[in-house]
Amino acid sequence: MQSLQKVGLVIIGRNEGDRLRRCLLSVIEQAASIVYVDSGSTDGSIEMAQSLGIEVVQLDLSIPFTAARARNAGFSCLLKMDRQIELVQFVDGDCEVAEGWLEIAQRELETHPEVAVVCGRRRERFPEKSIYNRLCDIEWDTPIGETLACGGDSMIQVAAFQQVKGFNPTLIAGEEPELCVRLRQQGWKILRIDAAMTLHDAAMNKFSQWWKRSSRAGHAYAEGSWLHGSCLERHWVKESTSIWFWGLILPLLTLVTIWLSQGWSLLILLGYPLTAYKIYRYLRIRNYSSKNAAFYAIFCMISKFPQLQGQLQFHANKILGRKINIIEYKTSVAPIK
Repeated sequence: MQSLQKVGLVIIGRNEGDRLRRCLLSVIEQAASIVYVDSGSTDGSIEMAQSLGIEVVQLDLSIPFTAARARNAGFSCLLKMDRQIELVQFVDGDCEVAEGWLEIAQRELETHPEVAVVCGRRRERFPEKSIYNRLCDIEWDTPIGETLACGGDSMIQVAAFQQVKGFNPTLIAGEEPELCVRLRQQGWKILRIDAAMTLHDAAMNKFSQWWKRSSRAGHAYAEGSWLHGSCLERHWVKESTSIWFWGLILPLLTLVTIWLSQGWSLLILLGYPLTAYKIYRYLRIRNYSSKNAAFYAIFCMISKFPQLQGQLQFHANKILGRKINIIEYKTSVAPIK
């Protein structure tokens, strides 16, 4: 405990049920201060956190919820509680922090003062329960070393976070990579290390949940490229272009030319299985099983369509000036007992 006097935790959640309990129990009494930010839970999350002695911030229900807004609120509360905190670990309420992670992350940031954010391995708690959970587990297996972005679970230097004025509270998704863009513009580095960080419970059992999550990703890519696409690194322009190409342009080109080409334009659609095969081969080289590599490759190509939906939703809302609401894919859980 003595070594973590400079570390505070911000946990965010909404109706996470027992997932939140596991999260809180994994960090309680480890850090100097812990804040739980609740976004309108109705499952007893607030009362449960308070019963464990955790400081709770309840977001104003009249203002649209975003994870970015919740993290900013938690950060502000944390510093009011303890001005000595120099490092903040952000954690999603559906995650359990791995034993020893806080010490490892603190050591990395103290050893490398040029690093603003350090993150480790997020793994799925129940990858065998559904193909969608397994897809998440593969998605999070990213290269270690200096990287462009972190996820929702990461430890950040207070000074760096304050320098860029925290998360953009208007973003409904992709707020962490967007924060990292601004950090790197100020000369900071983002580091991913090969250490267990969190266990995540995606709780995705239906195709409709996976579709919504993919649509949210498409929305994030669109908004990220809208905000920072013109900067030197062209943030998420490549990803957005890929979505439009595979999700709309290629199918539309096939349909428009099918009569003129006497059906030969259907061969254009071979681009989907060929690209899926490239993804499959890449994962096999990384020692994934044939089954997991095939599933991931296929769903990568299918995901272009819900991601296109997310892109269209973002641009339509921008043009029409409509309020952007969060896209939730998780189902409600039973109240905490």
